[in-house]
Amino acid sequence: MVTISNLDRKLLRDLRRMLGQTIAVAMVIACGVAMMTMSRSLIYSLDKTQREYYEANRFADVFAQLKRAPQSVAARIRDIPGIATVQTGVAARVTLDLAGRDEPASGTVRSLPDVGPPELNRLFLRAGRWLAPRSRGDLLVSEAFAEANGLQPGNALTLLLNGRRTQFRIAGIVLSPEYIFESRPGAALPDNRSYGIFWMPYQELSSAFDLYGAFNDVSLTLAPGASEGSVIAALDNLLGQYGGRGAYGRDTHPSHVRVSDEIRMLATLAIGFPLVFLGVAAFMTNAVLSRLLSLQREQIAILKAFGFSNRQIVFHYLKFAFAMVAVGTVLGAVGGIALGHRLVDLYHVFYRFPSLNFQLDGSALLLAFVVSTLAAVAGVYSSVRRAAQLPPAEAMRPEPPASYRPSLIERIGAGAFFSHSFRIAMRNLERKPLQAGLTIAGLALATGILIVPSTLRDSVAEILDFQWDVVQRQDITAGLIEPTSAEALNHLRQLPGVVAAESFRSAFVKIHFGQRHRQLGILGLPAAGLHNRVIGASHKQIALDSGGMVISTKLAEILGANIGDQLQIESLEGKKTLRPVMLIGMSEDFAGLSAYMELRALNRLLGEGDVISGASFAVEATQRGDFLRALRNTPRIGTVVIKDALRESFRKTTAASINLLQSIYLVLATVVAFGVVYNNAQISLAERARELATLRVIGFSRREVGAVLIIELVTLALVAVPLGLLLGTFFSIVLLHQANTESVRLPIIFTTQNYALAALIVTIASSASALLVLRKLNQLNLIGALRAPE
Repeated sequence: MVTISNLDRKLLRDLRRMLGQTIAVAMVIACGVAMMTMSRSLIYSLDKTQREYYEANRFADVFAQLKRAPQSVAARIRDIPGIATVQTGVAARVTLDLAGRDEPASGTVRSLPDVGPPELNRLFLRAGRWLAPRSRGDLLVSEAFAEANGLQPGNALTLLLNGRRTQFRIAGIVLSPEYIFESRPGAALPDNRSYGIFWMPYQELSSAFDLYGAFNDVSLTLAPGASEGSVIAALDNLLGQYGGRGAYGRDTHPSHVRVSDEIRMLATLAIGFPLVFLGVAAFMTNAVLSRLLSLQREQIAILKAFGFSNRQIVFHYLKFAFAMVAVGTVLGAVGGIALGHRLVDLYHVFYRFPSLNFQLDGSALLLAFVVSTLAAVAGVYSSVRRAAQLPPAEAMRPEPPASYRPSLIERIGAGAFFSHSFRIAMRNLERKPLQAGLTIAGLALATGILIVPSTLRDSVAEILDFQWDVVQRQDITAGLIEPTSAEALNHLRQLPGVVAAESFRSAFVKIHFGQRHRQLGILGLPAAGLHNRVIGASHKQIALDSGGMVISTKLAEILGANIGDQLQIESLEGKKTLRPVMLIGMSEDFAGLSAYMELRALNRLLGEGDVISGASFAVEATQRGDFLRALRNTPRIGTVVIKDALRESFRKTTAASINLLQSIYLVLATVVAFGVVYNNAQISLAERARELATLRVIGFSRREVGAVLIIELVTLALVAVPLGLLLGTFFSIVLLHQANTESVRLPIIFTTQNYALAALIVTIASSASALLVLRKLNQLNLIGALRAPE
């Protein structure tokens, strides 16, 4: 049978009597614990699933694409020191003719061994069957593309292979560790409806593209202890004569980068928000227990008189904090698990794993409990220790009466303009500056954390407007299978419905600056194009100079380059050149990394003639279907990007994820705001019950007495809210800066509506708390409250 000590009985009685405040503190702690549990568990789930998937399906360490090399070169690659396994194959771009759709689709077809599974980057069969040995006419389709287009095993699919229209049958739907995040090459956002990945036997694919006995794609794994940099350098040196486009490691593989960026963003959020929430909880715990200790001075003296030691008394009052932490941790763990499951369901839309389940990180719960406990103890330990060390004789005496000297407004002669209630409230605030300061700090933090979720929402809206209304003004972009003469633009202008067309040139390059470099596609555009515009600070278009380069601000940050610096541009297509180009500007964009040059200047840099890679179009809305059908029947078209489809894809993936996080943060921040205001109002009423009862007895009306508390609450809020708005601005800048990645960057947007919403929520919380306090004030037992200790 469990025996409850006398101190524990007292603890239970006090907790029951302070139930509202205990719950308020516990809910704030729960918000911090929920954030920490959700974020750290999502990191654990993604990281563990990714590592297991890579290991089970033998994801490669290094990748390279090239023009063409005979299979005999594979043996020379294997001889490079540090390489463990080499896998060669064929990869080619194709266009598709989907039944019932006007718009064309495109994709990449990759080869599989004619017999047996691949050594690296093995597929996971989600539905259907594997390809039969040396089969023809069958292919495998990526799950993301199949789901977006309603495809099933057994369906027919028409592909344009090297200009020849061929019909295939879908044998199976698969996943690949290379395409956990599936997007068009060079694109930061997915477009699963219009772009997919396909696999077919090597013999059939290589024969269609005149590559039989050769390869244009290679993957490899490293031997233990091998230097990735040395292997990549040796591989580039070997493949250079075969049109190598530059090898790269797993850390810059587009799919791997996207998942890693998500984990990095979660890691930032797993620290920032929980610390703010728990900081608020520390303020609240300090306020609750400081008030309790003040009211129980005599009880502390009696406990010491009965032989309880200072240590026992300290531990007894710390149990109040432990009780709040325990309740908050349990509620936060349950909430964090529920929110984590909700986010994992959303991740299934754009992260393609064989199985991605929410897995609770046990260390997250332990860490959350420890951090919550430390925050609570830090908030109250000094007050508890000071009260416990108070000599019994001194503790038995009531606290010295407060100094009721005139308030500042009275000392400057303005008191006559204010009511008695107002002057009493001001005196009370001035005689307890520390308590007022702590309350203001708590309210400011509660206000500040309301700014961050609204900033996330405004950031997503800014991306949608900026990226697809300011930067990209075209309706449709079409890429050619191979760069061709600029005269091709004249033919494309004749397609039905074309209002305006602008050509572009894209090329794969490596940009060097000092010891840093990045491989990416550089885009050549008209000097002052009207479709795909280069936008700098303040939404001003940057006119491309005939010899300079503009790169995105993020790329400049990665390279450590500034305007006026000389960048070295290494061409990875056609003629291998390395030439200097001056950095003349930095563009603002929010997805991926980008680099721009004037179209003719880029062609000169590459040593090529007047060629283009594609064109962007403004199309008459009434003839859009005719235009897309004509585009689908144009043999040289390799890719088609529809702006509206890309915008919708962003809404369903990245924006949906950010908006869900924003909703979660807003709910939690609102809970914290209500908790802080309610807790402060309750403490104010409890501390001043005798004083307020005295005012009632000497003739003050209920309205006048209530006004004292309301004025105090409003005054504190008026000081705290502006400070909170400034604090929230700082929180937003720090958190969004830390969460920005190469894949997606959130602009920092502050709007009047953002600040107004935060102030409104605090106002509503204050009003609701005030109503609750006034209700309790009306129920105040005047006789009981007036009993003073002798």
